[in-house]
Formats: sequence, C-alpha cells, structure tokens
Amino acid sequence: MNNDAVSRRRVVITGVGLITPLGHNVPDTWAAILAGRSGFGPLTLVDNPNHTIGGLCEVKNFDPAEYMDRKDARRRDRYQQLAVVAAAEAMRQANLSITDDNRERIGITIGTGVGGMRTIVDQEDVLREGGLRRLNPFGITMIMPNGAAGMLAIEYGITGPSTTITTACAAGNDAVGHAFRSVRYGEVDAILTGGTECIMTSIAIGGFERAGATSTRSSNAPQPFDANRDGLVIGEGAGMLVLESLEHAQARGANILAEIVGYGQTTDAFHITAPPDDGSGAARAIRKALVDSGLRPEEVDYVSAHGTATPLNDAAETKAIKAALGEHAYNVAISSTKSMTGHIMGATGAIESVFCTLAIRDQILPPTINYSTPDPACDLDYVPNTARPARVRVCLNNAFGFGGHNAVLVIKEFE
Repeated sequence: MNNDAVSRRRVVITGVGLITPLGHNVPDTWAAILAGRSGFGPLTLVDNPNHTIGGLCEVKNFDPAEYMDRKDARRRDRYQQLAVVAAAEAMRQANLSITDDNRERIGITIGTGVGGMRTIVDQEDVLREGGLRRLNPFGITMIMPNGAAGMLAIEYGITGPSTTITTACAAGNDAVGHAFRSVRYGEVDAILTGGTECIMTSIAIGGFERAGATSTRSSNAPQPFDANRDGLVIGEGAGMLVLESLEHAQARGANILAEIVGYGQTTDAFHITAPPDDGSGAARAIRKALVDSGLRPEEVDYVSAHGTATPLNDAAETKAIKAALGEHAYNVAISSTKSMTGHIMGATGAIESVFCTLAIRDQILPPTINYSTPDPACDLDYVPNTARPARVRVCLNNAFGFGGHNAVLVIKEFE
C-alpha cells in the first residue's frame, strides 16, 4: 500500500455494544430509544437524603457476575464492569478474532471523565473505619482512569496501542475520534473504542448540584431544548465500537454498519464549566469535522446534539449549529437522546455514536422526549417526543465537556 493510501484509509464500524439506563445491550436500549422511554428513576446507588435532585438514570438490575467471574468483578470498579459488557457485545458483533498474527495491529482507545470514583469513595470509608490493612489491594487499578483500557487489553490479548482519553463529557467522542485517526493513518488495522462512566457518588452528584447544573424534578426530566429545562440528569453506562480499515473489514468478510468520515476537536478557552454564549468553540469543531469529512453542511441529515438540558448549553449549541450549518440548520433534524439516557458524562459521546450508527442502519431519527414548550432561543427541529422515519445518510455527533472541550464526529452511511 502506498503512503497516500495509508494516510487516508477509509474507516468503518463493524461492531457496537451498549449498556445504558435503558438496557444491557444494543437491541434493548435501541428499542427503548425509539419508543421514547425514559431511564429516569429514583436513587438506589446513593443513599443521601440531602440531595436536591429528583432522580438519576441508573443502569437497572445490573449484576456483574452475569457477565464476568465474581472474583474479576470484585477487582473492577463499576465503570470498568460496564465497559466489559459493552465491549463484549461489540466484539461479538464484529466477529473479530485476535491472534498472534494480528494482535499487534489492533488497539484500544477508551474515554472516561473520571475513572473509578465509586472505588475512591468506598476505599476512603474503608480506610477511615478499618485502617490501611483493610484496603483493597486492587484499589489503585480500580480507581485509575486507564484501568478499563488495560483490563480490556488483557482480556482480549490486544497488544497494539492502548490509550485513555479524559476530556470530561467530550471523552467518548474524542476516544472514537482518536481511534478513527489511528486506523485512518495506518497505525492499526482495527481498534476497540468507546466510553464508560459511573460517577454515582454523593460527592459527584453534590458537586453538580452545587454548580447549579442538575434538574430538581422528580419526573419528566431532563428536558433538552425546552423552555422550562432546569438542568441535566446524571446517568451511567458504556458504549463501545469496533472500527476497522475498509480493506481489513472486507478482507475478512465483516458486516459493515456505517463509516466514520470526519472528526473535529476544539477548545473554548473561555470558562471551566460554561460555553461561550455564541457557541463559537462548538461551531468551530463542527466546521472542522465537516472539512475533515469532505462533506458540505447541506449534506447533514441528523445532528445528535450534546443537549444536556442546561439553560446555557442548549442555547449555545443551537447557535453553534446555526453558525456551522447556516440556513441548512433549519432543515436538519436534531435530537438529544440524553432526554432518555441522562447525561453519561465521558461515555455519552460513544453511546451516541452507536445511536447514530443505528439511525443510519434503520433509517429513523431518535426523539427528544419531555419536550413541551418551545424556547425562542432554541428554534430548530428537535424531533419532539416521537421517533421519525427519515432518510439518514450523514450524522453529526456533538459532545462538549467541562474545561471547554468540543468534539464532533461525522458518521456516514457506508457506500
């Protein structure tokens, strides 16, 4: 293969996996998304009567022993356990065999906002109550953000590059974007990528509450792009994808679900938690992703919005979409699946990349539920409340994170 071919290899998606507040796999989660069901519910993972939130989007009825050995489960934080489930589904669908002949040409890139936060909190309590000798000897590997990538590498025998991305709520998209580049430029032939997150602790929940970012409603929350939106709902879960060069996928007869064709990444350099009012950093990321893809704004059919339901984000993101897409912004369909999954932080971009892939596969647009009152500041088509059959060829996936991180992917129908 000549250098020009290597420098711009086509990158396709051959496997996807999910575990979310709506289901433990792709079929269950996607069916719930298309039905407009909510993953919102009461707090069961956190026992603190002082919280002001009305609920969380927790993964329901999750027993890690159903997916891994009990001993292994005890040695993994919940965010790592969730990664195991989503990765196993993606790898099964891709039917990618890892052998001595190819393991050095396969990589891993995982996004997470924090890592093992529940282990940090739990082990602090253990130390306080029982002393040093009661600490879990695997505590450090359960806490570290790169633990999920390291454990997956061991599990599958992957010896190519392994990377962990921690760009807050942009981490899932950044992980998929960096994985895309690794395949495109010939560093690897295939890569397991995605995001995983569980920050279900009083410290994290309380921190978001104190920042004024969370909804206080006990039902019909969150409400992205609605005039009465009052904040995000924290969720947990994992989304994984298997990416391959087109040549590699075709050579082994893999089923191709979609193609990634562009990635744009910018920084606001404005405020540690708030976007600029005009959404300029997000708009630049959208433009960069489109330039990278070689597509025009008017070719975009669907935007998977960051759509957190915070007053600042949704208005700024609407301005960003208008700035980047011009008049076509009024013709494109936009939705926030966080209205159903909650905000899954560093995993959310990867999970929504899976949703974009499925929207292309099934030619249908996910809805934005809990939408009732239009906001003059958010005046685009947010696919309110009901999924919509549509011709879906090109999807933009937006993810923006604290710290001013902006990451946008372009996912396209494979031709």
